[in-house]
Amino acid sequence: MECSKSSLPSSPQTFSKRLPLKKIALLGAAHIHTPGFVKKLVARPDYHIAGVWDHDAARALHNSEQLGCPVISGVQELLKIEGLEAVIVCAETDRHEELIEQVAKARKHCFAEKPLGMGKADSERMQKALEDAGVLFQTGYFNRSKAAYRKIKELIDAGSFGAISRIRLNNCHSGLQRNIFEGWEWLTDMKQSGVGAFGDLGTHVLDLLLWFMGDLDSVTATLNQPMGRYPGCDENGEAILRFKSGVIASIAAGWLDLAQPMTAQVSGTKAHAYVAQDELYLVGDEIPNADGQSPYTDLPENLPHAFDLFLDAVQSGNGANLVSPKESAYRSTVMEAIYQAAETRQWVSVEPYS
Repeated sequence: MECSKSSLPSSPQTFSKRLPLKKIALLGAAHIHTPGFVKKLVARPDYHIAGVWDHDAARALHNSEQLGCPVISGVQELLKIEGLEAVIVCAETDRHEELIEQVAKARKHCFAEKPLGMGKADSERMQKALEDAGVLFQTGYFNRSKAAYRKIKELIDAGSFGAISRIRLNNCHSGLQRNIFEGWEWLTDMKQSGVGAFGDLGTHVLDLLLWFMGDLDSVTATLNQPMGRYPGCDENGEAILRFKSGVIASIAAGWLDLAQPMTAQVSGTKAHAYVAQDELYLVGDEIPNADGQSPYTDLPENLPHAFDLFLDAVQSGNGANLVSPKESAYRSTVMEAIYQAAETRQWVSVEPYS
């Protein structure tokens, strides 16, 4: 059974030359972001959705109906679809390793929803499998595409902040109060997800921080359950990360915040930056027009969402802006150390990214 594209909406992008249809499939549909990815797939006239597999038959059927394609009875049957080039892995985190190792063995390009793994060991095994396969890989770290954060990284790399003393990042929402996990409860079961609220949302700002700075030394953290909605699952938390360069960074994340007016601060001896509502405010005598009073406008362009970057990369073969398997695995390694630090109430050493 083939998926029809005849009823799909026209792409907002004008193609000077029609791109060839690429076959792609959905391998697991458990993640709360799956509906958004399904909408993006349906809106792409350059993709042919070849099938859906999920261990949950009802979930597989629901998504196959949304995508207009068949349910596939097994993982190997899906991976053997003739002409299949890429898969989207939105399974529960504890199922990632088994699935991604099969995807890598079949040499299919892979988008896997974050986090890559439950911790250091499984993530590094997946990293090796993906690297050995030589396939394109991406995960859902969408903040890297935002112009404000791209500019901050540019300024850090150029030394424009001088000696950086402090970085603070946060990623919070009010999901618990809004009951957004109804139907997605596995995300609150640490045996399946590996993390609670802090790891779920904190992995995004951890990615930004480790993208900015590479010389991590050690971490400590505290996690909390103010509402106690899901037993054993943290609902918010704070982590402190110490870098060999002397930078002290903190990240906050949780499912309880009613507002999030400021998402980032970077303080240095030559400049200071903060991000509010995705607008960058910058102060620095050596940076033109950085008055700190109005949004800074000399920014790079916003890149497409992380998922769209993957779809574009499969079309072009150019993975320049994708998150590598090694980067993804390292984020899981550091997050595991953060949870160990919170449990033991100690500092936990982490090997720096190399």
